[in-house]
Amino acid sequence: MPDNKVSAILEQTNIDAINSAITSIKNNLPFLIDLSADERKALPKFGDKSVAFVNKANELVTQTDEFLPRNFDVEEFKKDVALYSKLYSVLQPLTMLMDKLEDTYMQVGSEAYASALVIYQQAKLNKDQLSGLEPIIDDLAKRFLQKSSNPATPVQ
Repeated sequence: MPDNKVSAILEQTNIDAINSAITSIKNNLPFLIDLSADERKALPKFGDKSVAFVNKANELVTQTDEFLPRNFDVEEFKKDVALYSKLYSVLQPLTMLMDKLEDTYMQVGSEAYASALVIYQQAKLNKDQLSGLEPIIDDLAKRFLQKSSNPATPVQ
């Protein structure tokens, strides 16, 4: 039997509570947007160095904004800086949670697949002892059918 790192049951009441919490988070962030891949590519890149750059620019306009063009909205810039900082404080724990959720999902899926392989192998070895296994084994075998590179060549 394959190793089993995760042994748990997720009750529907827990799923409902989690989905309710997700809905609450969404409701508390009504301004969230969904960027297309092209929109993401078009954005100026914003990394750790950019954070320091933005913070220094914020300090500069806090001291004086006389050098800026008249149409530059200092208050909107300050709102963006403040919102970025606050969103980061929400994003970090959610990212950590998402990483754990994805890792657990991957581990549990792998455990289930490894166990299913054992079941399949044992069913193939014991198909003569139990009647009715053949159609199920054939159905499971479809997982391992390989597509031919030449459509005229039959797969055996």
